[in-house]
Amino acid sequence: MFGYGNEWWALLVVPVFLWIPLGPLTMAGLGVWSALRPGRWWPRLWSVLLPLLPVTVSAVLVFLPLDSWSRPGHTRDVVHYALVYIGALTVLPWLLGRGITRLTRTLRARRDRAAAVPAEAPARA
Repeated sequence: MFGYGNEWWALLVVPVFLWIPLGPLTMAGLGVWSALRPGRWWPRLWSVLLPLLPVTVSAVLVFLPLDSWSRPGHTRDVVHYALVYIGALTVLPWLLGRGITRLTRTLRARRDRAAAVPAEAPARA
């Protein structure tokens, strides 16, 4: 695979393998960044651009060659790829990071609002 001048495309596979251990951490961080800056397009743009290379290259490797679709079980392999590589390694960590951050901010705001309201004095008889 390596060592030939016409096999330069193999370098595109390196981010695919690095995405497996580092992708969930990266996407969780991007989800937190997106939740901390609501209304901004920059964090959401990076949440799409950063996983674009590893997910696209791995999808091409799963879908091509097209004659492999006639092999029994290939459709099941593609579905499992989509569930694990795209869903579990890319989308789920982003959703968890964003959701946990939004929930934490909401609970802190509610707690601070409740602490700012002065306690009512007890009525004297």
